Amino acid sequence: MRDRETTLDIADHAQWLKQYYFLRAAFSVAWVIAAFAIAPSSAVIAATLLIAYPAWDAAANYLDARCSGGLNENRTQGLNVLVSLAATIAVVLALQVSMNWVLGIFGTWAILSGLLQLGTAVRRWKLFGAQWAMVLSGGQSALAGGFFVFQATMPAAPSIANVAGYAAVGALYFLVSAVWLTVSAWRRSVAM
Repeated sequence: MRDRETTLDIADHAQWLKQYYFLRAAFSVAWVIAAFAIAPSSAVIAATLLIAYPAWDAAANYLDARCSGGLNENRTQGLNVLVSLAATIAVVLALQVSMNWVLGIFGTWAILSGLLQLGTAVRRWKLFGAQWAMVLSGGQSALAGGFFVFQATMPAAPSIANVAGYAAVGALYFLVSAVWLTVSAWRRSVAM
């Protein structure tokens, strides 16, 4: 009986992850579209989007941790919530200085949150499929963050487009994970 309950728990959690990954992909796609289509014509909208991105990440990590057994069982996500909230506040402050500072904050945040996402994916690897994409996403995020920090030291002023490319790749990883979980669930149901 216990094995059946564990199997049902894993299936429920896999269903949650699938929905969560689709939600994350949809948000990122919408954010990227707004960054390219609307932000160039309005500094206020660009600033709002730059603040919203790490704030959304904090909220999404909190929601996922809460639906996955709580923050005590998901410490990497709990730390990611704190890192993303700190990044949100830092972006608000950096917007008062320059876009170079904003990109530096995004870079530091991408490194830390990417490594924490990688840790979450490794922890989930034993129970769920599609974590290879989240491992790649976390690693790529950390590398991109290093590149952002480097770009922030250059004299040329960056724009929201620098971050939008990063967000687009993140959306792709979340979509791949969601589709992979969907196909895996479909294969399991066909096999039964």
